[in-house]
Order: sequence, then structure tokens, then C-alpha cells
Amino acid sequence: MDMDCDDTLATSGETKTRVGFLQTSPAIGALEKNIRQIEDLLEGQRAELWVLPEFALTGYDFVDVAEARQYAEEAPGGKSTSWLQSLAEKHNATFVMGLPEIFSGRLFNTAVAVGPKGFIGRYRKLHLFDREKELFEPGDEWLQVFDVGGVKIGMMICFDWIFPETARTLALRGAQIICHSANLVLSYCQKAMFARSVENGVFTVTANRIGTETHAGRSLVFTGGSQILTPQGETLAQAGTDTVEAHVVEINPEAALQKNVTPTNHLFHDRRTAFYGLE
Repeated sequence: MDMDCDDTLATSGETKTRVGFLQTSPAIGALEKNIRQIEDLLEGQRAELWVLPEFALTGYDFVDVAEARQYAEEAPGGKSTSWLQSLAEKHNATFVMGLPEIFSGRLFNTAVAVGPKGFIGRYRKLHLFDREKELFEPGDEWLQVFDVGGVKIGMMICFDWIFPETARTLALRGAQIICHSANLVLSYCQKAMFARSVENGVFTVTANRIGTETHAGRSLVFTGGSQILTPQGETLAQAGTDTVEAHVVEINPEAALQKNVTPTNHLFHDRRTAFYGLE
């Protein structure tokens, strides 16, 4: 299912698009502090598409459902999406960011895309990680691709990386750029995104966070290493493991339309789905 939105990221032919990520260190519950960190990182930067981490404004490891509800909000309609729209207007850019969403009393781990003209779309995380299963419901909506000014973007969140079906579905639906908002704690996640890029012939932008979050007797260490990869798996930008950073690169999104590995091998047409025993 495609959703059309006339927004930023316009491209034609060899026109370049500037895409970037923010690698932040959010403190749990410190929304204003986390907002200031993001706004400071964006000063002097220019891109048409920005990807921010999972739960970039709230922190991650909530004690229980009650605390998760305290920070959850509607998407669209909540304070975070309203703030994100003001940011999009100021920078004339599309922003993708993760947040805890509440909908009809149910909690979801959600990523939103917001542009200067308003809310573009959302994605509710399908594959919950560890304690997330105690706090949130798994996503209940189809994976979607959003047409943003002629460039098709898809969203996935953190642990979705280990399920190749997520990125494959987005690519089959036409995504040229997969926006991957994350709070990665396992040491090998970033390496796996090489495969997600190459096997689907897409650009991937992983925005991870850094720091150690100690809350209610638990401690999580986030691995940083945010990155932008090409459809051939080349690293265009990569952040360190323990530093707050912003990176921007220029890409040609139309490179993700080319799915031939050789003149006679096509990533999608050569699939032998009748023999996979899954359909």
C-alpha cells in the first residue's frame, strides 16, 4: 500500500537528495533536554530527510506500563508530532522519529514521518524486543511506503532489522530509502543492515542512540554506530559508538530503482517463491 504526500525530497534524473541522521543520548523522561539536544545538533545543518532514533524524546527503558503511558501520546495529534512539524517547517525537511504511541488505550512503539506540510504517516513496530513485549502491543498495521515529493521512503524500528521480511516488504512496495529509527543494544545489528541494503537494493539510514540508561535497577548500554548505506552496501556515513553526532550525505535515490545484480540477475524477478513453501 502506497501513501502519497506532496512534500520535500523532490528528485529527478541525477538530482541529489541530502539525507542525514542524528545520533543522540536521550535521558529518560527529560523531554525538554532531549529536544534541546536535537535542535542544537540541527543548527547549521541542511538535509531534505532526517532520521532520528527510537524514543528520541522520552528515553527507552520504562519501568512498567504505567510509566510508558505517562509518556505515550497520539500520533498524529500529540506534542511530539506537533513539535516535529515545527522542526520540519523550520528546516524545510522531512523528519522520521520514534515515539511511544497511545491509540484507543493501547500502547505501540511507533515511528512517524512528518514534513513541513504536516503529518505524512506512521509505522507501528511489528517485532518487539525483550521487555518491550511487557509494555507495548505488536504493530497492527500494514507496512507502508510513503511517496515524499517523488522519493519513496519506508520505516522500520530497531529490532525489525533481524527479520529480513520487514525490509524486503518495504523494498517490494517500492521503498528507495528505509528509515531505521533504533535504540540498538546488541553488538552486531549495524553489520546486519549491510545485508538489508544489498539484498533489497535500497539505501538504509540507521539512527541509533548512545549512552547508558540506568532505570529501576536495570542498565542498558546503547551502541551508537548510526550509519547510511548504499544499495551496494557502501558506507556513506557512520557515527562513533559513544558520541552525539549529526551526519548528512548526498544520494541519488533513483539508484535504488536498479535491481539488477548482473544483466541477467534481478533481485526480485529471480525469486522462486513457488518453491519456498511459504505462499
